[in-house]
Amino acid sequence: MKYILFTVLLFAPFNFMAPSNGITEEERAFAVSELTRTKNMVQKTIENLSMEQLNFKSTPETWSIAECVEHLAISENSFSEMLQGALQTPADASKRDQVKLSDEALLEIITDRSNKVKTPEPFEPSGKFGSHEETLQAFHSKRAEHITYVENTDDDLRNHYGQLPFGTIDGLQILLFMSGHTERHVKQMQEVMASSGFPME
Repeated sequence: MKYILFTVLLFAPFNFMAPSNGITEEERAFAVSELTRTKNMVQKTIENLSMEQLNFKSTPETWSIAECVEHLAISENSFSEMLQGALQTPADASKRDQVKLSDEALLEIITDRSNKVKTPEPFEPSGKFGSHEETLQAFHSKRAEHITYVENTDDDLRNHYGQLPFGTIDGLQILLFMSGHTERHVKQMQEVMASSGFPME
């Protein structure tokens, strides 16, 4: 009996008191699901569209669907740089109180199209990837990298941080924000498709 008790006490710290590192499996699954869902949203929205439909603009000032896709490809790379920058500093749990938004609130803010903002010039579409097909491939390739990263990482994403205009977000939220940003612009594409004069084919 004493031997059993000693064994339990010996291994208990490793089983129950080990410090928490990385993200939980629930957080991992949620992030992978969101990143995959919004990637598929892009593909489903634009599949079978003609070049005339992809390049249609409802007004001279608005983006076409093809330009929205390019903006997403540009942004995917920029969010990747933001995440890498966050990971270059040591994880710091003492800064957790600077993160004011829950994951759900963050996604609600970025997907809400009622709040329009001016896109900074570096994020504006300019044909930098070449053809529409090359642009779409650039988006899918980078998104696949992000999904693979989340599936396999041991990084303590909750204790690395990035800055957005409205405040501090953690590393996992950088990825969730990127996914929500994709959904935001899929909604913009859908607005273009619903606008007067959108080509039938």
